[in-house]
Amino acid sequence: MTLIKSISGIRGTIGGKVGDNLTPVDAVKFASAYGTWLKNYIGKDKITVVVGRDARISGPMIHNLVVNTLIGLGIDVIDLGLSTTPTVEVAVPLEKAEGGIILTASHNPKQWNALKLLNEKGEFLNGEEGLKILEIADAEAFDFSDVDDLGVILINDAYMDIHIDEVLNLPLVDVDVVKAAKFKVVVDGVNSSGGIIIPRLLELMGVEVVKLYCEPNGHFPHNPEPLKEHLTDISELVVKEKADLGIVVDPDVDRLAFICEDGEMFGEEYTLVACADYVLSKTPGNTVSNMSSSRALRDVTNAHNGSYEASAVGEVNVVELMKKNNAVIGGEGNGGIIYPELHYGRDSLVGVALFLTHLANKKMTVSALRASYPEYYMSKNKIELTPQIDVDAILVAMTEKYKNEDITTIDGVKIDFAENWVHLRKSNTEPIIRIYTEAASQEKADTLALRIIDEIKAIAGI
Repeated sequence: MTLIKSISGIRGTIGGKVGDNLTPVDAVKFASAYGTWLKNYIGKDKITVVVGRDARISGPMIHNLVVNTLIGLGIDVIDLGLSTTPTVEVAVPLEKAEGGIILTASHNPKQWNALKLLNEKGEFLNGEEGLKILEIADAEAFDFSDVDDLGVILINDAYMDIHIDEVLNLPLVDVDVVKAAKFKVVVDGVNSSGGIIIPRLLELMGVEVVKLYCEPNGHFPHNPEPLKEHLTDISELVVKEKADLGIVVDPDVDRLAFICEDGEMFGEEYTLVACADYVLSKTPGNTVSNMSSSRALRDVTNAHNGSYEASAVGEVNVVELMKKNNAVIGGEGNGGIIYPELHYGRDSLVGVALFLTHLANKKMTVSALRASYPEYYMSKNKIELTPQIDVDAILVAMTEKYKNEDITTIDGVKIDFAENWVHLRKSNTEPIIRIYTEAASQEKADTLALRIIDEIKAIAGI
């Protein structure tokens, strides 16, 4: 099955059978469930929802199905058309809408699509809200509107520009200092909406832009997840063009990676570290990332006399802890920057603008900036177990084994040693334990991972 229903929305591959894949019927069903929940939750006579999509091939089809389903429920739609996840998040409160839907499968390949659901703040729904929508969908408890009460569509294609303006107007974004630096940047937009919005932002900041895969046709030229093994083309082009850096985003522009001037990866984990370093230097405060993110953020936060805390994995969990701790910046180690001064959502535009301002102020190369931060290396592994093995019992056993260490159990088991850490998480859909480790060298991270894997196998008797 390639249809995944969760509290954060629904995603799947296009085509196939109803209920097994993301078919037109499934798109309509879950749009109906969201609209029905929204009408009950808001309790207003008239409701407005903002809808936008990335550039993947199935986007227009899914977009039309979702928009017209909302219309059938009597909900007005502000249609942004081709957009980004953070742009829709920004638009919802600016339009005083009651909700939003982003049609994107984020970093998944082109055959995937998804419905990501937002509340009236332009933030992802919490677990309780998501569960209620799944229940409505399962029960097919929909009540569509009469012909005189159908919703209307308002097309607004200005929001990518509005989003850019909102970013450039932030007090910590210094356009003049960036213009003076005369940066040359290569942009890989993976042939989605990032290929439009990121170059446009850069040009307004006085940056010379070299475009790579910036045609928003949905034909992703490489695996769209911005990892080193997928980014050989931009790494080579940065060196060839003698550019100051490369910028890579995923299809819906909520993950951000940088390439150093020598073609080496800056490191997705360090996108947040660098942006946080700059923000904390201007506005001292606290930070938050998830438990599987680099310890480097903690070190940088401590250096600025702030307080760092780690949340359970998942953007909604990061945002909840950021609000609780009044964090001035936060996010995830996958290149997701959350800057509350604009909105509580991962936003590559904010990340680009803050990073370039920081780099221009520092007057150093990107590789030198990277070298100025604590050096950590991660190893990401998994163990596939048989369905008969009790995964929870294994995690309990590992917790007991390391009870004298600093242990957190809000999301699997995280064991913080003095010099390194390991995070064990079980999959919700298959008998797998994911094992993330971090240490001062790649060899040490890999060695720790292998040791933990052996210990888990011994407990499981395999």
